[in-house]
Amino acid sequence: MSQPDEQLAQVYSSQQSFANTRLLDALAHRVVDRTPIWIMRQAGRYLPEYRRVRKQAGSFLTLCKTPELACEVSLQPVERYPLDAAIIFSDILTIPDAMGLGLGFKDNEGPFFEHPIQSDTQIKALRLPAEEDLEYVAHAIRLVHQALGGRIPIIGFSGSPWTLASYMIEGHGKHNFCTVKAMMLDYPDLFNRMLELLAVATGNYLAMQAKAGCACVMIFDSWGGVLNAEQYLKFSLAPMRKTIEVFTEQISNIPVIVFTKGGGAWLEQIADSGCNAIGLDWTVHLGNARDRVGTQVALQGNLDPATLLASAPVLRAEVYKTLDAFGPGTGHIFNLGHGIHQATDPAKVQVLIDAVHDYFS
Repeated sequence: MSQPDEQLAQVYSSQQSFANTRLLDALAHRVVDRTPIWIMRQAGRYLPEYRRVRKQAGSFLTLCKTPELACEVSLQPVERYPLDAAIIFSDILTIPDAMGLGLGFKDNEGPFFEHPIQSDTQIKALRLPAEEDLEYVAHAIRLVHQALGGRIPIIGFSGSPWTLASYMIEGHGKHNFCTVKAMMLDYPDLFNRMLELLAVATGNYLAMQAKAGCACVMIFDSWGGVLNAEQYLKFSLAPMRKTIEVFTEQISNIPVIVFTKGGGAWLEQIADSGCNAIGLDWTVHLGNARDRVGTQVALQGNLDPATLLASAPVLRAEVYKTLDAFGPGTGHIFNLGHGIHQATDPAKVQVLIDAVHDYFS
Protein backbone atom coordinates (compact mmCIF):
# COMPACT_ATOMS: atom_id res chain seq x y z
CA MET A 1 0.00 0.00 0.00
CA SER A 2 1.34 3.40 -0.95
CA GLN A 3 2.04 6.12 1.61
CA PRO A 4 -1.07 8.17 0.64
CA ASP A 5 -3.20 5.03 0.96
CA GLU A 6 -1.71 4.31 4.38
CA GLN A 7 -2.57 7.82 5.53
CA LEU A 8 -6.09 7.54 4.13
CA ALA A 9 -6.65 4.19 5.80
CA GLN A 10 -5.48 5.64 9.10
CA VAL A 11 -7.92 8.54 8.82
CA TYR A 12 -10.83 6.14 8.35
CA SER A 13 -9.64 3.37 10.66
CA SER A 14 -11.79 1.99 13.44
CA GLN A 15 -9.81 4.17 15.84
CA GLN A 16 -11.57 7.20 14.38
CA SER A 17 -13.64 9.10 16.91
CA PHE A 18 -17.39 8.52 16.72
CA ALA A 19 -20.09 9.99 18.90
CA ASN A 20 -21.57 6.49 19.10
CA THR A 21 -18.98 3.72 19.41
CA ARG A 22 -21.23 0.87 20.60
CA LEU A 23 -20.82 -1.25 17.46
CA LEU A 24 -17.03 -1.03 17.41
CA ASP A 25 -16.84 -1.51 21.18
CA ALA A 26 -18.98 -4.65 21.06
CA LEU A 27 -16.94 -6.03 18.16
CA ALA A 28 -13.81 -5.58 20.29
CA HIS A 29 -15.47 -7.03 23.41
CA ARG A 30 -15.23 -3.68 25.17
CA VAL A 31 -17.84 -2.75 27.76
CA VAL A 32 -20.98 -1.12 26.33
CA ASP A 33 -23.94 0.49 28.09
CA ARG A 34 -26.29 -1.61 25.93
CA THR A 35 -26.11 -4.01 23.02
CA PRO A 36 -25.76 -2.12 19.72
CA ILE A 37 -28.29 -2.70 16.98
CA TRP A 38 -28.38 -2.39 13.24
CA ILE A 39 -30.50 -4.34 10.74
CA MET A 40 -29.51 -6.20 7.60
CA ARG A 41 -31.20 -4.50 4.62
CA GLN A 42 -32.16 -1.62 6.89
CA ALA A 43 -32.14 0.61 3.78
CA GLY A 44 -34.70 -0.99 1.51
CA ARG A 45 -38.17 -1.68 0.23
CA TYR A 46 -40.01 -1.69 3.57
CA LEU A 47 -39.43 2.08 3.85
CA PRO A 48 -41.80 4.38 1.90
CA GLU A 49 -39.05 6.98 1.52
CA TYR A 50 -36.85 4.33 -0.13
CA ARG A 51 -39.60 3.41 -2.57
CA ARG A 52 -39.92 7.07 -3.59
CA VAL A 53 -36.20 7.33 -4.35
CA ARG A 54 -36.25 3.97 -6.12
CA LYS A 55 -39.03 5.23 -8.38
CA GLN A 56 -37.06 8.42 -9.02
CA ALA A 57 -33.98 6.40 -10.01
CA GLY A 58 -35.94 4.33 -12.52
CA SER A 59 -34.09 1.09 -11.78
CA PHE A 60 -32.40 -0.63 -8.86
CA LEU A 61 -29.04 -0.64 -10.63
CA THR A 62 -29.24 3.08 -11.39
CA LEU A 63 -29.98 3.67 -7.72
CA CYS A 64 -26.90 1.67 -6.73
CA LYS A 65 -24.66 3.39 -9.26
CA THR A 66 -25.75 6.97 -8.54
CA PRO A 67 -23.71 7.96 -5.47
CA GLU A 68 -25.99 10.80 -4.41
CA LEU A 69 -29.05 8.53 -4.45
CA ALA A 70 -27.20 5.64 -2.79
CA CYS A 71 -26.12 8.08 -0.09
CA GLU A 72 -29.68 9.28 0.40
CA VAL A 73 -31.12 5.80 0.92
CA SER A 74 -28.17 4.75 3.11
CA LEU A 75 -29.06 7.62 5.45
CA GLN A 76 -32.83 7.07 5.46
CA PRO A 77 -32.97 4.38 8.20
CA VAL A 78 -30.47 6.11 10.48
CA GLU A 79 -32.41 9.35 10.20
CA ARG A 80 -35.67 7.55 11.00
CA TYR A 81 -34.40 5.22 13.75
CA PRO A 82 -31.78 5.39 16.55
CA LEU A 83 -29.56 2.73 15.00
CA ASP A 84 -25.93 2.25 16.02
CA ALA A 85 -24.52 1.95 12.48
CA ALA A 86 -25.24 2.83 8.88
CA ILE A 87 -24.57 0.37 6.06
CA ILE A 88 -23.79 1.56 2.59
CA PHE A 89 -26.57 0.94 0.09
CA SER A 90 -25.21 -1.28 -2.67
CA ASP A 91 -25.49 -4.86 -3.93
CA ILE A 92 -23.39 -7.98 -3.34
CA LEU A 93 -22.94 -8.49 -7.10
CA THR A 94 -21.04 -5.31 -7.92
CA ILE A 95 -17.76 -7.21 -8.43
CA PRO A 96 -18.98 -9.60 -11.18
CA ASP A 97 -20.74 -6.66 -12.80
CA ALA A 98 -17.40 -4.82 -12.88
CA MET A 99 -15.87 -7.96 -14.42
CA GLY A 100 -18.13 -7.50 -17.43
CA LEU A 101 -20.88 -10.05 -16.78
CA GLY A 102 -23.66 -7.51 -17.33
CA LEU A 103 -25.67 -7.34 -14.11
CA GLY A 104 -29.38 -6.65 -14.39
CA PHE A 105 -32.47 -6.91 -12.19
CA LYS A 106 -35.97 -8.12 -13.03
CA ASP A 107 -38.91 -7.07 -10.89
CA ASN A 108 -39.97 -9.90 -8.55
CA GLU A 109 -37.26 -12.16 -9.94
CA GLY A 110 -34.04 -10.63 -8.67
CA PRO A 111 -30.61 -10.32 -10.28
CA PHE A 112 -29.39 -11.90 -13.51
CA PHE A 113 -26.27 -11.77 -15.66
CA GLU A 114 -26.35 -11.19 -19.39
CA HIS A 115 -23.04 -13.05 -19.75
CA PRO A 116 -22.97 -15.88 -17.18
CA ILE A 117 -19.94 -18.12 -16.87
CA GLN A 118 -20.62 -21.24 -18.94
CA SER A 119 -17.20 -22.53 -19.98
CA ASP A 120 -13.65 -23.05 -18.82
CA THR A 121 -12.58 -20.45 -21.39
CA GLN A 122 -14.69 -17.81 -19.65
CA ILE A 123 -13.19 -18.67 -16.26
CA LYS A 124 -9.66 -18.42 -17.64
CA ALA A 125 -10.52 -15.04 -19.17
CA LEU A 126 -11.69 -13.52 -15.86
CA ARG A 127 -9.58 -10.64 -14.57
CA LEU A 128 -9.63 -8.50 -11.44
CA PRO A 129 -12.05 -5.59 -11.86
CA ALA A 130 -10.58 -2.14 -12.33
CA GLU A 131 -10.96 -0.02 -9.20
CA GLU A 132 -12.47 2.82 -11.22
CA ASP A 133 -15.33 0.51 -12.22
CA LEU A 134 -16.29 0.31 -8.54
CA GLU A 135 -15.54 3.95 -7.70
CA TYR A 136 -19.25 4.78 -7.53
CA VAL A 137 -19.44 2.71 -4.31
CA ALA A 138 -16.49 4.55 -2.76
CA HIS A 139 -18.01 7.87 -3.82
CA ALA A 140 -21.29 7.00 -2.09
CA ILE A 141 -19.42 5.99 1.08
CA ARG A 142 -17.55 9.30 1.15
CA LEU A 143 -20.87 11.16 0.84
CA VAL A 144 -22.43 9.16 3.68
CA HIS A 145 -19.30 9.65 5.81
CA GLN A 146 -19.47 13.39 5.27
CA ALA A 147 -23.20 13.56 6.00
CA LEU A 148 -22.92 11.57 9.22
CA GLY A 149 -20.07 13.69 10.51
CA GLY A 150 -18.80 10.97 12.83
CA ARG A 151 -22.19 10.32 14.44
CA ILE A 152 -22.12 6.55 13.86
CA PRO A 153 -19.82 4.19 11.94
CA ILE A 154 -20.51 2.98 8.40
CA ILE A 155 -20.47 -0.71 7.46
CA GLY A 156 -19.20 -1.77 4.03
CA PHE A 157 -19.81 -5.19 2.52
CA SER A 158 -19.29 -7.68 -0.25
CA GLY A 159 -20.63 -11.04 -1.28
CA SER A 160 -18.40 -14.01 -0.49
CA PRO A 161 -16.38 -15.60 -3.31
CA TRP A 162 -18.56 -18.75 -3.26
CA THR A 163 -21.78 -16.72 -3.36
CA LEU A 164 -20.49 -14.55 -6.21
CA ALA A 165 -19.38 -17.63 -8.14
CA SER A 166 -22.81 -19.19 -7.64
CA TYR A 167 -24.56 -16.22 -9.19
CA MET A 168 -21.96 -15.87 -11.93
CA ILE A 169 -22.31 -19.51 -13.04
CA GLU A 170 -26.05 -20.01 -12.46
CA GLY A 171 -26.70 -16.66 -14.13
CA HIS A 172 -29.58 -15.58 -11.91
CA GLY A 173 -30.88 -15.54 -8.36
CA LYS A 174 -33.51 -18.26 -8.77
CA HIS A 175 -31.52 -21.48 -8.93
CA ASN A 176 -31.00 -24.89 -7.38
CA PHE A 177 -27.17 -24.71 -7.51
CA CYS A 178 -26.95 -27.69 -9.88
CA THR A 179 -24.85 -25.87 -12.47
CA VAL A 180 -22.33 -24.38 -10.05
CA LYS A 181 -22.04 -27.61 -8.06
CA ALA A 182 -21.46 -29.62 -11.22
CA MET A 183 -18.64 -27.28 -12.24
CA MET A 184 -17.22 -27.38 -8.71
CA LEU A 185 -17.20 -31.19 -8.72
CA ASP A 186 -16.07 -31.78 -12.30
CA TYR A 187 -13.41 -29.05 -12.46
CA PRO A 188 -12.25 -28.38 -8.88
CA ASP A 189 -8.89 -26.90 -9.87
CA LEU A 190 -10.43 -24.53 -12.39
CA PHE A 191 -13.20 -23.64 -9.97
CA ASN A 192 -10.64 -22.90 -7.25
CA ARG A 193 -8.86 -20.62 -9.71
CA MET A 194 -12.08 -18.65 -10.06
CA LEU A 195 -12.57 -18.53 -6.29
CA GLU A 196 -8.99 -17.37 -5.76
CA LEU A 197 -9.52 -14.48 -8.16
CA LEU A 198 -12.80 -13.56 -6.48
CA ALA A 199 -11.17 -13.73 -3.04
CA VAL A 200 -8.54 -11.20 -4.11
CA ALA A 201 -11.18 -9.03 -5.77
CA THR A 202 -13.40 -9.00 -2.67
CA GLY A 203 -10.46 -8.28 -0.36
CA ASN A 204 -9.43 -5.34 -2.53
CA TYR A 205 -13.02 -4.13 -2.77
CA LEU A 206 -13.51 -4.16 0.99
CA ALA A 207 -10.21 -2.31 1.43
CA MET A 208 -11.43 0.33 -1.02
CA GLN A 209 -14.58 0.75 1.07
CA ALA A 210 -12.54 1.10 4.26
CA LYS A 211 -10.37 3.76 2.67
CA ALA A 212 -13.51 5.62 1.61
CA GLY A 213 -14.89 5.78 5.15
CA CYS A 214 -16.22 2.42 6.38
CA ALA A 215 -15.22 1.53 9.94
CA CYS A 216 -16.38 -2.09 9.66
CA VAL A 217 -16.87 -4.51 6.76
CA MET A 218 -19.03 -7.59 6.33
CA ILE A 219 -18.83 -10.61 4.04
CA PHE A 220 -22.23 -11.98 3.02
CA ASP A 221 -21.93 -15.71 2.34
CA SER A 222 -25.55 -16.07 1.34
CA TRP A 223 -25.23 -19.55 -0.16
CA GLY A 224 -22.51 -21.24 1.92
CA GLY A 225 -25.15 -23.26 3.74
CA VAL A 226 -26.08 -25.24 0.60
CA LEU A 227 -22.70 -27.03 0.70
CA ASN A 228 -21.80 -30.15 2.64
CA ALA A 229 -19.18 -29.90 5.39
CA GLU A 230 -16.15 -30.77 3.25
CA GLN A 231 -17.28 -28.51 0.41
CA TYR A 232 -18.03 -25.59 2.73
CA LEU A 233 -14.56 -25.60 4.25
CA LYS A 234 -12.86 -25.89 0.85
CA PHE A 235 -15.01 -23.79 -1.47
CA SER A 236 -16.62 -21.23 0.84
CA LEU A 237 -14.63 -20.72 4.03
CA ALA A 238 -11.13 -21.02 2.53
CA PRO A 239 -11.80 -18.27 -0.06
CA MET A 240 -13.29 -16.05 2.65
CA ARG A 241 -10.15 -16.57 4.72
CA LYS A 242 -8.16 -15.45 1.67
CA THR A 243 -10.44 -12.41 1.32
CA ILE A 244 -9.75 -11.45 4.93
CA GLU A 245 -6.00 -11.88 4.41
CA VAL A 246 -6.04 -9.64 1.33
CA PHE A 247 -8.09 -7.06 3.22
CA THR A 248 -5.98 -7.02 6.37
CA GLU A 249 -2.75 -6.76 4.36
CA GLN A 250 -4.03 -3.36 3.22
CA ILE A 251 -6.17 -2.22 6.17
CA SER A 252 -5.55 -2.79 9.86
CA ASN A 253 -7.77 -2.18 12.87
CA ILE A 254 -11.05 -2.42 10.96
CA PRO A 255 -13.22 -5.36 12.05
CA VAL A 256 -14.58 -7.98 9.67
CA ILE A 257 -17.94 -9.74 10.13
CA VAL A 258 -18.59 -13.05 8.33
CA PHE A 259 -22.19 -14.15 7.80
CA THR A 260 -22.88 -17.59 6.35
CA LYS A 261 -26.58 -18.28 6.04
CA GLY A 262 -27.03 -21.87 7.18
CA GLY A 263 -23.51 -21.91 8.64
CA GLY A 264 -24.33 -22.97 12.19
CA ALA A 265 -22.41 -26.23 11.88
CA TRP A 266 -19.10 -24.46 11.28
CA LEU A 267 -18.94 -21.69 13.89
CA GLU A 268 -15.61 -22.83 15.31
CA GLN A 269 -14.02 -22.93 11.86
CA ILE A 270 -15.46 -19.53 10.93
CA ALA A 271 -14.09 -18.11 14.17
CA ASP A 272 -10.62 -19.27 13.06
CA SER A 273 -10.90 -17.50 9.68
CA GLY A 274 -9.43 -14.21 10.89
CA CYS A 275 -12.78 -12.48 11.26
CA ASN A 276 -13.77 -10.41 14.28
CA ALA A 277 -17.42 -11.40 14.41
CA ILE A 278 -19.80 -14.07 13.13
CA GLY A 279 -23.26 -13.21 11.89
CA LEU A 280 -25.79 -15.87 12.87
CA ASP A 281 -29.00 -16.80 11.11
CA TRP A 282 -32.12 -17.48 13.19
CA THR A 283 -31.65 -21.28 13.24
CA VAL A 284 -28.73 -21.01 15.68
CA HIS A 285 -29.24 -20.61 19.43
CA LEU A 286 -27.29 -17.53 20.42
CA GLY A 287 -26.25 -18.88 23.82
CA ASN A 288 -24.99 -22.14 22.33
CA ALA A 289 -23.03 -20.18 19.75
CA ARG A 290 -21.45 -18.11 22.51
CA ASP A 291 -20.49 -21.28 24.40
CA ARG A 292 -18.83 -22.64 21.26
CA VAL A 293 -16.71 -19.63 20.29
CA GLY A 294 -16.22 -17.94 23.66
CA THR A 295 -14.64 -14.53 23.34
CA GLN A 296 -12.62 -15.41 20.25
CA VAL A 297 -15.10 -13.46 18.12
CA ALA A 298 -18.16 -11.30 18.69
CA LEU A 299 -21.59 -12.55 17.62
CA GLN A 300 -24.20 -10.75 15.56
CA GLY A 301 -27.88 -11.64 15.31
CA ASN A 302 -30.18 -13.36 15.24
CA LEU A 303 -33.91 -12.65 15.42
CA ASP A 304 -36.00 -14.32 12.70
CA PRO A 305 -37.02 -11.52 10.28
CA ALA A 306 -40.56 -12.94 10.20
CA THR A 307 -40.93 -11.94 13.87
CA LEU A 308 -41.34 -8.34 12.69
CA LEU A 309 -44.61 -9.42 11.05
CA ALA A 310 -46.03 -10.55 14.41
CA SER A 311 -47.84 -8.37 16.95
CA ALA A 312 -45.88 -5.80 18.94
CA PRO A 313 -46.12 -7.71 22.26
CA VAL A 314 -44.89 -10.91 20.65
CA LEU A 315 -42.08 -9.02 18.90
CA ARG A 316 -40.93 -7.47 22.17
CA ALA A 317 -40.99 -10.85 23.90
CA GLU A 318 -38.91 -12.44 21.14
CA VAL A 319 -36.37 -9.59 21.32
CA TYR A 320 -36.02 -10.21 25.04
CA LYS A 321 -35.60 -13.96 24.43
CA THR A 322 -32.77 -13.24 21.98
CA LEU A 323 -30.99 -10.96 24.43
CA ASP A 324 -31.53 -13.47 27.25
CA ALA A 325 -30.03 -16.19 25.05
CA PHE A 326 -26.76 -14.30 24.70
CA GLY A 327 -26.67 -13.48 28.39
CA PRO A 328 -24.77 -10.78 30.27
CA GLY A 329 -21.58 -9.18 29.06
CA THR A 330 -20.35 -7.68 25.83
CA GLY A 331 -19.51 -9.06 22.40
CA HIS A 332 -23.03 -9.07 20.93
CA ILE A 333 -24.53 -6.96 18.15
CA PHE A 334 -28.30 -7.26 17.87
CA ASN A 335 -29.52 -7.91 14.34
CA LEU A 336 -31.87 -10.10 12.40
CA GLY A 337 -30.89 -13.57 11.25
CA HIS A 338 -31.23 -12.38 7.65
CA GLY A 339 -32.41 -9.28 5.81
CA ILE A 340 -35.57 -7.47 6.86
CA HIS A 341 -38.65 -8.55 4.88
CA GLN A 342 -40.08 -5.99 2.48
CA ALA A 343 -43.57 -6.49 3.97
CA THR A 344 -42.41 -5.22 7.37
CA ASP A 345 -44.32 -2.27 8.82
CA PRO A 346 -41.74 0.46 9.58
CA ALA A 347 -43.49 1.00 12.92
CA LYS A 348 -42.48 -2.52 13.96
CA VAL A 349 -38.83 -1.63 13.45
CA GLN A 350 -39.26 1.09 16.04
CA VAL A 351 -40.85 -1.47 18.38
CA LEU A 352 -37.85 -3.73 17.83
CA ILE A 353 -35.32 -0.99 18.58
CA ASP A 354 -37.25 0.24 21.60
CA ALA A 355 -37.34 -3.30 22.97
CA VAL A 356 -33.56 -3.60 22.71
CA HIS A 357 -33.13 -0.25 24.42
CA ASP A 358 -35.72 -1.00 27.12
CA TYR A 359 -34.04 -4.32 27.96
CA PHE A 360 -31.07 -2.39 29.33
CA SER A 361 -32.98 0.43 31.04
